[in-house]
Amino acid sequence: MIEIQDISYKYAGSRVNVFDHFSLTLNENSIYGLLGKNGTGKSTLLYLISGLLRQQKGSVKVDGMESRERMPEMLREVFIVPEELELPPLSLESFVKLNEPFYPRFSHELLQNCLKEFELPADLKFNELSMGQKKKVYMSFALATNTKLLLLDEPTNGLDIPSKSQFRKVVASGMSDGRTIVISAHQVHDVEQLLDRIVIINNKQLLLNASTAAITSKYSFGYRMPSEMGSDVIYAEPTIQGNAVITLREQDAEETPLNLELLFNAVNKNLINQ
Repeated sequence: MIEIQDISYKYAGSRVNVFDHFSLTLNENSIYGLLGKNGTGKSTLLYLISGLLRQQKGSVKVDGMESRERMPEMLREVFIVPEELELPPLSLESFVKLNEPFYPRFSHELLQNCLKEFELPADLKFNELSMGQKKKVYMSFALATNTKLLLLDEPTNGLDIPSKSQFRKVVASGMSDGRTIVISAHQVHDVEQLLDRIVIINNKQLLLNASTAAITSKYSFGYRMPSEMGSDVIYAEPTIQGNAVITLREQDAEETPLNLELLFNAVNKNLINQ
């Protein structure tokens, strides 16, 4: 669905490329976690995919269409929720009337369900909302558009603990066949239960693009006391419970839940790769 081929990009006035000969393919019907250290280009990549930024070299295609051309046929199938947003001083009802005609599969039912999950009324006005509430309303509208591609940039920033749980339920309920959701996040524990695939980037490079199923079929995640550390440990970090470890999964061993933070750190130390 998304084909990024050999792109290079740098911001105006900068001498340093954010991406240099970077390639990535994202398939439909998945929820991707886009991970990377601060400043590695996660947000930039989302804006390149949506066509809000244009690469200097290479190609970014969404369903075969160049994103930089921002054709209406592509734009009606792409929705991006930025990390920081400003909403016009409108009621939600007016905002929906203005924007829903552009999205052929817009669902009022899904919008109402999302608002209900977020414990927000339908008759709200944007200028009366806190920043966290604005983000929840905008994410509800984004899911209700039913676009094939939904890009979420740090969606849990500004949300309290109960709202983060609500966010996971809302995204899961808004996922449908043929849809792709890409979530850029540095608060990995907020999203790890949602993800089908993990993409990790750093230093202009793609470090990992793998399904969570493939990762947990190959590796085990758990805790060991210092006396239990053995040669099978690929990566370890000290914690209150003992050492958090990644090991190769034994053939008959039960599958363990993915520890995304541990995986991220191991990948960035080149201890796990594609």
